[in-house]
Amino acid sequence: MKPSFTDAFTAGTERVAVWSDLLDDINVFPVADGDTGRNLIISLAPLRHPNDDPEATIHALLMAARGNSGNIAAQFFSGLLMARSFGTLADAARIGSERAWKAVRDPVPGTMLTVFDALAKYLSDTSPSAGPDYIDGMIAHLADATRSTTHLLPRLRSAGVVDAGALGMFIYFEGFFHRLGGGQGKLHPLTERFPDGLRIGRHFQELAEKEYCIDTVIRVADGVDECIDRLSEISDSLVVIPHQQFYKVHLHTTDLSGVREQFDSIGDVVRWEEDDLQSQVRLFNKGAVRSDVHIMTDAAGSINREEARQLGMTLLDSYVVSEDGAVPETRVSPEKLYQLLRDGKKISTSQASDYERHQHYHKVLQLHERVIYLCVGSVYTGNYATAAAWKRENDPQNRFTLIDTTAASGRLGTIAIAAARMAAQTTEVQLAVEYINRMIPACEELIFLDRLKYLAAGGRLSKKSAFFGELLHLKPIVSPTAEGAVKVGVARNRTGQIRFALQRLTEQCVADAPHLIMVEYTDNRQWVSDTVLPMIRRAFPEAECLLRPMSLTAGVHMGPGTWAVAYLPDHALNLG
Repeated sequence: MKPSFTDAFTAGTERVAVWSDLLDDINVFPVADGDTGRNLIISLAPLRHPNDDPEATIHALLMAARGNSGNIAAQFFSGLLMARSFGTLADAARIGSERAWKAVRDPVPGTMLTVFDALAKYLSDTSPSAGPDYIDGMIAHLADATRSTTHLLPRLRSAGVVDAGALGMFIYFEGFFHRLGGGQGKLHPLTERFPDGLRIGRHFQELAEKEYCIDTVIRVADGVDECIDRLSEISDSLVVIPHQQFYKVHLHTTDLSGVREQFDSIGDVVRWEEDDLQSQVRLFNKGAVRSDVHIMTDAAGSINREEARQLGMTLLDSYVVSEDGAVPETRVSPEKLYQLLRDGKKISTSQASDYERHQHYHKVLQLHERVIYLCVGSVYTGNYATAAAWKRENDPQNRFTLIDTTAASGRLGTIAIAAARMAAQTTEVQLAVEYINRMIPACEELIFLDRLKYLAAGGRLSKKSAFFGELLHLKPIVSPTAEGAVKVGVARNRTGQIRFALQRLTEQCVADAPHLIMVEYTDNRQWVSDTVLPMIRRAFPEAECLLRPMSLTAGVHMGPGTWAVAYLPDHALNLG
């Protein structure tokens, strides 16, 4: 594959990552479960760094694919990956479109299938080229196809939006072909292309019925076709993809155990993912919060996407890199990640590319009039420098306010939560900035490590130091500051860790005041919830104590068994 195609596949994937939250917000077909963005970015992760061997990438797509949208998209890209030049694009897109339609047991127009057809037909009816006029015309054609979905499906018409999967593919192709054409010109704002199809109508509500979304990969034996026929009678949203000796199956069902028994009877279940659609629909029905002053922060701040949506906040992900590829940290399963770490698997982290970060900044200014970006401390990443350079070139109206919080992990998250709550109460950016700047020096965090080897593996501690630390059963206590992570103490066991936390909290916070305290866990939620959290609540009965998962970029480097407490004294929370 030529390098330009490799770069184009990457650009498309990064564009979808940037807009994945919006795709979740408008996902109403076939069920309003708010997961199209999540499913697409997980499913397309192998395209971020595609293998030189297309078959290897196709296999990785099959294994990664989640949800209706992800599985159907994986089939389309199994065709498109065969393109080696502009001259072969038409055939590759046609094959991909045919495969995508064939995978769905009950296909309907008005979904991403419509966009695939539009692309294949346009490429077939014209002479594909890298010229900007040709690419602009093609993208305009795909935008028309995406807008048409609102009228093709009654559910979309009722909600007043375009299909989330179709929009996801439009976003992908816009980035893909823009990069393939040499990056000439600017990408048109999504809000201008789709001024009436990006927000759910207030009247729209989904019924939350008990149902499960299943994604499974089976290594087949005999009788698979008969089993699939039976499943088509008792489930819906069925997508079936045969590949080598495997079958990838996606479906919705009310009979979780019965479906699992059927799969077990026909082969080896090598991958199984399940989502509770009822809980997802309930979250979707709550809607996303909007404020006049919008807060954006890095996902390294121990805030998950559910909470960010409730606060009306945008998260900028870093990536967790494993043998399955690079996936945005808030789209990774913590349970699986910590199991891989315990198993000794190599896991690392990486920043989003400059292109992806720039697209994030453009996106928030398309969707919001004023934005404050609470950036992870500049000593930890290059995010602040990247955002500052972009702002100088692209923000002449000063709508994008950038703050170096000097923080990471729960300290960053605690500041961001308080900032988002305050931003919901004001229209004045300067008032919000003054409030945030008062909070930053007042907020502190203590991180309690269980093992040193993960810091050593990530190069943040010498292996010799890790060896002697483990030998002496020392558990370091660190605090993220403007100068980096600073060691503030040691403990020999969990009891010592809790004692240190309570002592430090008592020194900094009076007992009967409404402080904001975040307690973070990794793979030890039950112990933190049952032991640590009650002790802190008893010591500070007037405080708001939040229990949150530690950001996975921190978790990768700190390791299983780590926990932390971040705290913001009440005097810094006072709006006066």
